[in-house]
Amino acid sequence: MRQQASAFSPASVGNVGVGFDILGHVIEGVGDTVTVRRIEATEVRITGIHGATVDLPLDAPGNTAGAALISLREALALPFGFEVEIGKGIPLGSGMGGSAASCVAALVAANALLDAPLTREQLYPHALVGEAVASGGRHGDNLGPMLLGGLVLSTADRLVRVPVPDHWHSVLVHPEAILETRRARAALQGAYELKEFVAQSANLALVLAGCHAGDPGLVREGLRDVLVEPRRAPLIVGFGAAKQAALDANAMGASISGAGPSVFAWFESRGEAEAAAPAVQAAFAAAGFDSQAWVSPINATGAELLSAT
Repeated sequence: MRQQASAFSPASVGNVGVGFDILGHVIEGVGDTVTVRRIEATEVRITGIHGATVDLPLDAPGNTAGAALISLREALALPFGFEVEIGKGIPLGSGMGGSAASCVAALVAANALLDAPLTREQLYPHALVGEAVASGGRHGDNLGPMLLGGLVLSTADRLVRVPVPDHWHSVLVHPEAILETRRARAALQGAYELKEFVAQSANLALVLAGCHAGDPGLVREGLRDVLVEPRRAPLIVGFGAAKQAALDANAMGASISGAGPSVFAWFESRGEAEAAAPAVQAAFAAAGFDSQAWVSPINATGAELLSAT
Protein backbone atom coordinates (compact mmCIF):
# COMPACT_ATOMS: atom_id res chain seq x y z
CA MET A 1 0.00 0.00 0.00
CA ARG A 2 1.49 3.32 -1.08
CA GLN A 3 1.90 5.91 1.65
CA GLN A 4 3.30 8.94 -0.19
CA ALA A 5 3.15 10.35 -3.71
CA SER A 6 4.29 13.49 -5.52
CA ALA A 7 2.82 14.98 -8.69
CA PHE A 8 3.52 17.92 -10.96
CA SER A 9 0.93 20.02 -12.78
CA PRO A 10 1.97 22.45 -15.52
CA ALA A 11 0.71 25.99 -15.91
CA SER A 12 -2.01 26.73 -18.42
CA VAL A 13 -3.56 29.32 -20.68
CA GLY A 14 -7.18 29.74 -19.60
CA ASN A 15 -9.98 30.96 -21.86
CA VAL A 16 -7.73 30.96 -24.97
CA GLY A 17 -9.41 34.29 -25.65
CA VAL A 18 -12.59 33.03 -27.27
CA GLY A 19 -13.51 30.24 -24.82
CA PHE A 20 -14.22 32.05 -21.57
CA ASP A 21 -14.20 29.57 -18.65
CA ILE A 22 -14.35 26.54 -20.98
CA LEU A 23 -11.23 26.39 -23.19
CA GLY A 24 -7.59 26.08 -22.16
CA HIS A 25 -4.25 24.46 -22.90
CA VAL A 26 -1.16 23.61 -20.87
CA ILE A 27 2.25 25.32 -20.97
CA GLU A 28 5.31 23.16 -20.37
CA GLY A 29 8.29 24.30 -18.35
CA VAL A 30 6.56 25.82 -15.33
CA GLY A 31 4.14 24.42 -12.76
CA ASP A 32 3.37 23.35 -9.19
CA THR A 33 4.54 20.23 -7.36
CA VAL A 34 2.52 18.66 -4.54
CA THR A 35 3.40 15.82 -2.18
CA VAL A 36 0.57 13.92 -0.45
CA ARG A 37 0.86 11.40 2.39
CA ARG A 38 -1.72 9.00 3.77
CA ILE A 39 -2.46 9.55 7.46
CA GLU A 40 -4.65 7.66 9.91
CA ALA A 41 -6.65 10.74 10.92
CA THR A 42 -9.71 11.18 8.72
CA GLU A 43 -8.91 14.74 7.71
CA VAL A 44 -6.85 16.82 5.28
CA ARG A 45 -3.90 18.84 6.59
CA ILE A 46 -1.74 21.36 4.74
CA THR A 47 1.70 21.10 6.37
CA GLY A 48 3.63 23.54 4.20
CA ILE A 49 3.58 25.81 1.17
CA HIS A 50 6.90 26.68 -0.44
CA GLY A 51 7.82 29.10 -3.22
CA ALA A 52 4.91 31.51 -2.74
CA THR A 53 5.66 35.23 -2.49
CA VAL A 54 2.59 35.87 -0.32
CA ASP A 55 0.98 33.88 2.49
CA LEU A 56 -1.44 31.25 1.21
CA PRO A 57 -4.00 29.54 3.47
CA LEU A 58 -2.82 26.52 5.40
CA ASP A 59 -6.43 25.90 6.45
CA ALA A 60 -7.43 23.00 4.21
CA PRO A 61 -11.01 24.11 3.36
CA GLY A 62 -9.66 27.50 2.28
CA ASN A 63 -6.85 26.08 0.15
CA THR A 64 -7.46 24.89 -3.42
CA ALA A 65 -5.53 21.66 -2.93
CA GLY A 66 -7.05 21.06 0.49
CA ALA A 67 -10.61 21.66 -0.68
CA ALA A 68 -10.16 19.31 -3.64
CA LEU A 69 -8.88 16.52 -1.38
CA ILE A 70 -11.66 17.08 1.15
CA SER A 71 -14.14 16.63 -1.69
CA LEU A 72 -12.37 13.45 -2.82
CA ARG A 73 -12.30 12.01 0.73
CA GLU A 74 -15.96 12.70 1.36
CA ALA A 75 -17.15 11.39 -2.01
CA LEU A 76 -15.27 8.10 -1.57
CA ALA A 77 -15.86 7.85 2.22
CA LEU A 78 -12.17 7.12 2.69
CA PRO A 79 -11.16 5.63 6.07
CA PHE A 80 -7.92 7.65 6.03
CA GLY A 81 -6.83 11.22 5.49
CA PHE A 82 -4.15 13.19 3.66
CA GLU A 83 -1.23 15.38 4.63
CA VAL A 84 -0.24 17.84 1.90
CA GLU A 85 2.89 19.83 1.07
CA ILE A 86 2.74 22.31 -1.84
CA GLY A 87 5.59 23.66 -3.95
CA LYS A 88 4.53 26.74 -5.92
CA GLY A 89 6.28 27.27 -9.24
CA ILE A 90 3.60 29.38 -10.91
CA PRO A 91 3.57 33.11 -10.09
CA LEU A 92 0.51 34.18 -8.12
CA GLY A 93 -2.08 36.36 -9.85
CA SER A 94 -0.41 35.69 -13.18
CA GLY A 95 -3.25 34.27 -15.28
CA MET A 96 -1.31 31.00 -15.58
CA GLY A 97 -3.65 28.74 -13.61
CA GLY A 98 -1.70 28.66 -10.35
CA SER A 99 -4.68 27.86 -8.15
CA ALA A 100 -5.81 25.10 -10.51
CA ALA A 101 -2.34 23.56 -10.72
CA SER A 102 -2.11 23.06 -6.97
CA CYS A 103 -5.41 21.23 -6.71
CA VAL A 104 -4.78 19.11 -9.82
CA ALA A 105 -1.31 18.07 -8.65
CA ALA A 106 -2.76 17.24 -5.21
CA LEU A 107 -5.50 15.11 -6.73
CA VAL A 108 -3.13 13.24 -9.04
CA ALA A 109 -0.81 12.50 -6.12
CA ALA A 110 -3.62 11.46 -3.77
CA ASN A 111 -5.16 9.31 -6.50
CA ALA A 112 -1.99 7.21 -6.57
CA LEU A 113 -2.58 6.41 -2.88
CA LEU A 114 -6.10 5.08 -3.38
CA ASP A 115 -6.79 1.37 -3.34
CA ALA A 116 -8.84 1.86 -6.53
CA PRO A 117 -7.52 4.93 -8.39
CA LEU A 118 -9.93 7.07 -10.39
CA THR A 119 -9.64 8.20 -13.99
CA ARG A 120 -8.59 11.78 -14.73
CA GLU A 121 -12.17 12.53 -15.75
CA GLN A 122 -13.41 11.23 -12.40
CA LEU A 123 -11.02 13.60 -10.61
CA TYR A 124 -12.47 16.59 -12.47
CA PRO A 125 -15.49 17.27 -10.17
CA HIS A 126 -13.18 17.42 -7.15
CA ALA A 127 -10.82 19.77 -8.98
CA LEU A 128 -13.78 22.06 -9.66
CA VAL A 129 -14.42 22.24 -5.92
CA GLY A 130 -10.83 23.29 -5.33
CA GLU A 131 -10.81 25.90 -8.09
CA ALA A 132 -13.97 27.49 -6.71
CA VAL A 133 -12.12 28.31 -3.49
CA ALA A 134 -9.74 30.62 -5.35
CA SER A 135 -11.93 32.10 -8.06
CA GLY A 136 -15.42 31.89 -6.61
CA GLY A 137 -16.68 29.86 -9.57
CA ARG A 138 -16.65 26.26 -10.79
CA HIS A 139 -14.94 26.66 -14.16
CA GLY A 140 -12.62 24.13 -15.75
CA ASP A 141 -10.72 25.98 -18.46
CA ASN A 142 -7.45 25.51 -16.54
CA LEU A 143 -8.32 22.21 -14.86
CA GLY A 144 -9.22 20.28 -18.02
CA PRO A 145 -5.91 20.72 -19.84
CA MET A 146 -3.94 20.09 -16.67
CA LEU A 147 -5.75 16.77 -16.20
CA LEU A 148 -5.66 15.60 -19.84
CA GLY A 149 -2.89 17.63 -21.47
CA GLY A 150 -3.08 19.69 -24.66
CA LEU A 151 -6.08 21.82 -25.60
CA VAL A 152 -9.27 20.85 -23.75
CA LEU A 153 -12.88 21.97 -23.86
CA SER A 154 -14.16 21.78 -20.27
CA THR A 155 -17.88 21.98 -19.54
CA ALA A 156 -19.56 21.60 -16.17
CA ASP A 157 -19.64 17.82 -16.60
CA ARG A 158 -17.28 16.83 -19.43
CA LEU A 159 -13.71 17.14 -20.63
CA VAL A 160 -13.11 16.98 -24.39
CA ARG A 161 -9.56 16.89 -25.77
CA VAL A 162 -9.35 19.04 -28.90
CA PRO A 163 -6.86 17.83 -31.54
CA VAL A 164 -4.17 20.33 -32.49
CA PRO A 165 -1.28 19.88 -34.96
CA ASP A 166 1.88 18.91 -33.07
CA HIS A 167 3.93 21.66 -34.69
CA TRP A 168 1.68 24.47 -33.42
CA HIS A 169 3.26 26.28 -30.47
CA SER A 170 2.29 28.91 -27.96
CA VAL A 171 4.22 31.76 -26.37
CA LEU A 172 3.26 32.80 -22.86
CA VAL A 173 4.75 36.02 -21.48
CA HIS A 174 4.22 36.97 -17.85
CA PRO A 175 5.01 40.56 -16.87
CA GLU A 176 6.18 41.01 -13.28
CA ALA A 177 2.77 42.22 -12.13
CA ILE A 178 -0.15 40.71 -10.23
CA LEU A 179 -3.79 40.84 -11.30
CA GLU A 180 -6.10 39.08 -8.87
CA THR A 181 -8.66 36.79 -10.51
CA ARG A 182 -11.55 38.25 -8.53
CA ARG A 183 -10.65 41.79 -9.65
CA ALA A 184 -10.38 40.67 -13.27
CA ARG A 185 -13.77 38.97 -13.06
CA ALA A 186 -15.29 42.09 -11.50
CA ALA A 187 -14.30 43.99 -14.66
CA LEU A 188 -16.73 41.81 -16.61
CA GLN A 189 -19.81 43.07 -14.81
CA GLY A 190 -22.22 45.15 -16.83
CA ALA A 191 -24.43 44.91 -19.90
CA TYR A 192 -23.55 42.98 -23.06
CA GLU A 193 -25.13 43.14 -26.48
CA LEU A 194 -26.45 40.07 -28.25
CA LYS A 195 -24.24 40.74 -31.25
CA GLU A 196 -21.18 40.39 -29.02
CA PHE A 197 -22.22 36.87 -28.00
CA VAL A 198 -22.92 35.96 -31.63
CA ALA A 199 -19.50 37.20 -32.72
CA GLN A 200 -17.73 35.40 -29.88
CA SER A 201 -19.58 32.16 -30.61
CA ALA A 202 -18.59 32.38 -34.26
CA ASN A 203 -14.96 32.97 -33.34
CA LEU A 204 -14.90 30.04 -30.91
CA ALA A 205 -16.39 27.80 -33.61
CA LEU A 206 -13.75 28.93 -36.11
CA VAL A 207 -10.92 28.18 -33.69
CA LEU A 208 -12.26 24.72 -32.82
CA ALA A 209 -12.87 23.92 -36.50
CA GLY A 210 -9.39 25.16 -37.36
CA CYS A 211 -7.81 22.95 -34.69
CA HIS A 212 -9.71 19.86 -35.86
CA ALA A 213 -8.81 20.53 -39.51
CA GLY A 214 -5.28 21.72 -38.81
CA ASP A 215 -6.20 24.88 -40.71
CA PRO A 216 -4.29 27.94 -39.43
CA GLY A 217 -6.41 30.22 -41.63
CA LEU A 218 -9.54 29.40 -39.66
CA VAL A 219 -7.72 29.99 -36.38
CA ARG A 220 -6.36 33.33 -37.62
CA GLU A 221 -9.89 34.41 -38.47
CA GLY A 222 -11.38 33.23 -35.19
CA LEU A 223 -8.79 33.86 -32.48
CA ARG A 224 -10.16 37.33 -31.66
CA ASP A 225 -11.79 37.90 -28.26
CA VAL A 226 -14.51 40.53 -28.71
CA LEU A 227 -16.26 39.83 -25.41
CA VAL A 228 -13.82 39.69 -22.49
CA GLU A 229 -10.54 41.16 -23.71
CA PRO A 230 -11.90 44.69 -24.31
CA ARG A 231 -13.10 44.82 -20.69
CA ARG A 232 -9.92 43.44 -19.11
CA ALA A 233 -7.24 45.00 -21.31
CA PRO A 234 -7.31 48.34 -19.44
CA LEU A 235 -6.21 46.47 -16.29
CA ILE A 236 -2.97 45.32 -17.97
CA VAL A 237 -0.39 48.03 -18.60
CA GLY A 238 1.41 47.35 -21.88
CA PHE A 239 -1.08 44.75 -23.10
CA GLY A 240 -1.92 46.43 -26.40
CA ALA A 241 1.72 46.74 -27.44
CA ALA A 242 2.52 43.19 -26.30
CA LYS A 243 -0.36 41.76 -28.30
CA GLN A 244 0.57 43.77 -31.38
CA ALA A 245 4.17 42.57 -31.12
CA ALA A 246 2.95 38.97 -31.28
CA LEU A 247 0.68 39.68 -34.24
CA ASP A 248 3.51 41.50 -36.04
CA ALA A 249 5.60 38.34 -35.56
CA ASN A 250 2.98 36.31 -37.51
CA ALA A 251 0.96 34.94 -34.60
CA MET A 252 -2.29 33.23 -35.51
CA GLY A 253 -3.81 35.22 -32.67
CA ALA A 254 -2.99 36.63 -29.24
CA SER A 255 -4.92 37.60 -26.13
CA ILE A 256 -4.95 37.58 -22.32
CA SER A 257 -4.05 34.32 -20.60
CA GLY A 258 -6.71 33.51 -18.04
CA ALA A 259 -7.52 36.56 -15.94
CA GLY A 260 -4.17 38.18 -16.85
CA PRO A 261 -1.79 39.93 -16.82
CA SER A 262 0.03 37.26 -18.83
CA VAL A 263 -0.34 37.31 -22.62
CA PHE A 264 -0.35 34.29 -24.92
CA ALA A 265 -0.01 33.90 -28.68
CA TRP A 266 -0.33 30.92 -31.04
CA PHE A 267 2.14 30.20 -33.84
CA GLU A 268 2.40 27.64 -36.62
CA SER A 269 5.90 26.54 -35.59
CA ARG A 270 8.27 26.51 -32.66
CA GLY A 271 10.74 28.66 -34.59
CA GLU A 272 8.17 31.43 -35.06
CA ALA A 273 7.18 31.27 -31.40
CA GLU A 274 10.78 31.49 -30.19
CA ALA A 275 11.47 34.43 -32.50
CA ALA A 276 8.38 36.29 -31.28
CA ALA A 277 8.93 35.93 -27.53
CA PRO A 278 11.63 38.65 -27.21
CA ALA A 279 9.45 41.16 -29.07
CA VAL A 280 6.54 40.59 -26.71
CA GLN A 281 8.87 40.91 -23.73
CA ALA A 282 10.30 44.13 -25.17
CA ALA A 283 6.79 45.58 -25.34
CA PHE A 284 6.30 44.94 -21.64
CA ALA A 285 9.78 46.31 -20.90
CA ALA A 286 8.80 49.55 -22.64
CA ALA A 287 5.83 49.72 -20.27
CA GLY A 288 8.16 49.32 -17.28
CA PHE A 289 7.84 45.59 -16.56
CA ASP A 290 10.38 42.79 -16.51
CA SER A 291 8.88 39.55 -17.76
CA GLN A 292 9.32 35.82 -18.19
CA ALA A 293 8.52 33.90 -21.36
CA TRP A 294 7.81 30.25 -22.10
CA VAL A 295 7.51 28.58 -25.50
CA SER A 296 5.50 25.38 -25.48
CA PRO A 297 3.72 23.02 -27.86
CA ILE A 298 -0.03 23.48 -27.50
CA ASN A 299 -0.18 19.69 -27.23
CA ALA A 300 2.05 19.67 -24.14
CA THR A 301 1.74 16.98 -21.47
CA GLY A 302 -0.66 17.46 -18.56
CA ALA A 303 -0.15 16.64 -14.88
CA GLU A 304 2.26 13.81 -14.14
CA LEU A 305 2.84 11.50 -11.21
CA LEU A 306 6.48 11.95 -10.18
CA SER A 307 6.79 9.26 -7.53
CA ALA A 308 4.72 6.96 -5.35
CA THR A 309 6.06 4.84 -2.51
